[in-house]
Amino acid sequence: MSATPLRVGLIGYGLAGSVFHAPLIAATEGLTLDTVVTSNPERQEQARAEFPDVRAAATPDELLARADELDLVVIASPNKTHVPLATAALKAGLPVVVDKPVAGTAAEARELAALAEERGLLLSVFQNRRWDNDFLTLRRLLDEGELGDVWRFESRFERWRPLPKGGWRESGDPAEIGGLLYDLGSHVVDQALVLFGPAVSVYAEADIHRPGAETDDDTFIAITHANGVRSHLYVSATTAQLGPRFRVLGSKAGYVKYGLDPQEAALREGERPAGPADSTAWGTEPEELWGRLGSGESPLTGGGEPVRTLPGDYPAYYAAVAKALIDGGPGPVTAVEAAAALDVLEAARRSARDKVTVTL
Repeated sequence: MSATPLRVGLIGYGLAGSVFHAPLIAATEGLTLDTVVTSNPERQEQARAEFPDVRAAATPDELLARADELDLVVIASPNKTHVPLATAALKAGLPVVVDKPVAGTAAEARELAALAEERGLLLSVFQNRRWDNDFLTLRRLLDEGELGDVWRFESRFERWRPLPKGGWRESGDPAEIGGLLYDLGSHVVDQALVLFGPAVSVYAEADIHRPGAETDDDTFIAITHANGVRSHLYVSATTAQLGPRFRVLGSKAGYVKYGLDPQEAALREGERPAGPADSTAWGTEPEELWGRLGSGESPLTGGGEPVRTLPGDYPAYYAAVAKALIDGGPGPVTAVEAAAALDVLEAARRSARDKVTVTL
């Protein structure tokens, strides 16, 4: 790593900025959190309390005015600002990390990718759930052929939130790019494409169940992949009984895993991946939460054998970003990959609206 850490400007200090990006940037060798951009005085104080050396800026323009003092800009502001802010940062000559979704459309994502390539700058999308513990474990099982030929991949990101919380994420204004399809759907679609490759057709159902809700809060997406695998993806805020996070069915065996990766909860509680505590414990879960691999019987009645869940590793994302910036190699999660996921999300939105299956 470089002897002098790369200086990072972070735009946005809400949930994404304060819980995910700032702690992970600060924990990454070779990076230092230089500036946080937020117009909210309380959030500025919150940032200084956790990172005493951090500078505060009230607006993105104030940050980009001193672009020569920075080495990377991270955009963790509301979805509708992602494209204009990423465009401005790239034109200012700065590499960029953008929280998901990178844009509202695949065309915008590809335009950003083209701009980054033209300027010779890194542009990466923060798809942290590629480093979830269950996803890493499933990738290992697939690589080792433990399931045989996979026929169906079921992925659920479900919650029980019977009352809307409000805010832009639940706004019905299309300009806000809110709703579960583009929020949690960005994660489950990205994971499906990473595991099983390009989609050739998409079918979706989207519902609004909660009183006063303005946008989808219960959505199902079915993807047929080019290799024949079918992915059934569920994202919901209205699930009273949560299903398995993964159920993957193959010609030799199936893998079933309940529960969410523990890293988000740990970050929300103020735990950090590097510090005085034993960092080897980061991202681990107790044995009773391990998934089960087997055939012929439900895991809930003792079917299959427990499979140790690999530790989750969100820090690996920013470590890969730092390596790419220092060594000049490719960064993790390109905008072109994100555009492929947006192709699916746009098709899902059209499918749900028009009650059709969309061919890509």
